[in-house]
Amino acid sequence: MSATSTAGPDWAAKTEQAILDHALTLAPGMGWTRPMTLAAARKAGLNRGEADLLLPHGPRDLAALLSRRHDAAALAALPDPAALKIRQRIRAAVEARLDAAGRDREALRRLAGFLALPLNLPLALRLVWESADGLWRWAGDTATDENHYSKRAILSGILISAQAIDLASGREAALSYLDARIQNVMDFEKWKAGIKPADLARDIAGALARMRYGRA
Repeated sequence: MSATSTAGPDWAAKTEQAILDHALTLAPGMGWTRPMTLAAARKAGLNRGEADLLLPHGPRDLAALLSRRHDAAALAALPDPAALKIRQRIRAAVEARLDAAGRDREALRRLAGFLALPLNLPLALRLVWESADGLWRWAGDTATDENHYSKRAILSGILISAQAIDLASGREAALSYLDARIQNVMDFEKWKAGIKPADLARDIAGALARMRYGRA
């Protein structure tokens, strides 16, 4: 009997994480590809059919798992936001997200190349939006009007650009960039007047390219 025939949600979640662990060791050499996904699944004890059942979208599913792992690690490391001013909350949130992703730097470079492909850019947008949303919720944001979307759009751009700078030029440069942009996070009127979905897509595509090739 196949391991998947009697498996439940706990098995699936644990096995996904085991495959992701193997993927992080394989991706620097194999790229963020389907062959890498299948090789990681084999190391976790799955055959091709089981891997396709658990991860039907292959490397795209692994990309989502990694992003959400980094989100969870960042949120777990953050303090109670009550004692922090909003500027401090945003800085702490972005720095925690950089710390979480920094553990997988080489795999992240290969993932950036994968997500920069036109077919995968919508996934990149969705994942960075999820990250921004989680961090804003930690920071106490309860907006339900247009500010809800504006805040997440601008923070998404900051997150992906800070990550690109961190990979290319180091943490000090990334935090300098972050500090320079925090005023934008605070300026709601500029968001509403200037932020456009096409701008965010363009910015994220550019940042992914810089992450891939190690340029700030």
